[in-house]
Amino acid sequence: MILSNISQSDRYAALHPLFPRAFEYIRNTDLFALTPGRYNIVGDNLIAIVEHAPAKTRDMARLEAHRRYIDIQLVLDGVEEMGWKPLADCYNPVSEHSMEKDIRFFHDAAASWIVVPPDHFCIFFPEDAHAPLVAHRSCDTLPDRGSNGQAAPPQQGGYIRKVIFKIAVEPEQP
Repeated sequence: MILSNISQSDRYAALHPLFPRAFEYIRNTDLFALTPGRYNIVGDNLIAIVEHAPAKTRDMARLEAHRRYIDIQLVLDGVEEMGWKPLADCYNPVSEHSMEKDIRFFHDAAASWIVVPPDHFCIFFPEDAHAPLVAHRSCDTLPDRGSNGQAAPPQQGGYIRKVIFKIAVEPEQP
């Protein structure tokens, strides 16, 4: 697991052949102009998923892990906490791994929580279980930039806007 600021992304470009393309997309795209949804950047090898979702509490969050994809989770708006635990230490799965969705959930508690402010990202590799979309505890509300323009009540945790880049561990050749 890696936590960094987008200004430091060049340090991580050599870790995977598609990381430079993901970071280039971040630098050259108005990410706030993208509507929530899925954007294939390099076929199924590099995908951007834009989310504007209600934040959860730590108790609501579930650890998840992926086999086929590495996640780069970039926070655009709101302050997110992401739970983390080594996959090797997760012993209480919710179900089997879904090959179709490339995800497996766990009942295990996160070993640590990482505060991720805007313009920061986490990289989660297949050996990293993670629990995303958790409201940072020190925030009373996170701005809801949705249709009504109203801030969410503290118990709802507000909204988090982010982009999740899915990078194929073993990219398919064209």
